[in-house]
Amino acid sequence: MPPEAPELIWLRPERTGRGPRPAHSRDSIAAAAIVIADAEGLEAVSMRRVAAALGAGTMSLYNYVPKKEHLLDLMLDAACAEYRLAPGPSGDVRADLTRLGHEQLTIFRRHPWLPALVVARPGIGPNALRYTDHFLAVTAPTGLPGGARMEAMAMFNGFICQFAQYEQTAAAGAKWQAEMVGYLTQAAMSGDYPHLAQAFATSGPPADPDQAFDRALDRVILAVLASVAG
Repeated sequence: MPPEAPELIWLRPERTGRGPRPAHSRDSIAAAAIVIADAEGLEAVSMRRVAAALGAGTMSLYNYVPKKEHLLDLMLDAACAEYRLAPGPSGDVRADLTRLGHEQLTIFRRHPWLPALVVARPGIGPNALRYTDHFLAVTAPTGLPGGARMEAMAMFNGFICQFAQYEQTAAAGAKWQAEMVGYLTQAAMSGDYPHLAQAFATSGPPADPDQAFDRALDRVILAVLASVAG
């Protein structure tokens, strides 16, 4: 009995080296799927749609990508290839993480479907590993052990995913947002929630999204650095 094929697509060779050169590649398939997801959302991506975009038969695509989950993995890793990572750490952890955070948010804004996929199916493809290695390199000066830096990366990525998803929700539900602000303002003025009233009194007008991101990102980074002192 032949050995069972690996579950992870990264453990499967893209081609055996025998026979004619294939008409498609994992990269071209992922690129076609991303075009569809960017235009219509992740739910619009199917093997049939991708095959049609490539001018291929649906069943022939399974020779390259055995199942839909593998396609999602390829899409996520293709998006990770868009990081313009610095050649190496600058030695300033705070500055390096700030740059990395902005780079990640830019990619998430470019691909609105991506944050949810990162949360649901974290990437471990070659480009995702390149990002991970870079994060570990820039946080090495903290002196934190590798496991703690991996935890810090999860917190860092989770915050940016959540921020990007909040932006999408706000953009799609302006009326809901306005009603929520009005409701919370009334609650704060009722006298039943004194700490909420104090927060509203000192928060000022709504911040520009980029300013809000900068401020929150800096707090996350400071939390990572504070764990060193702890």
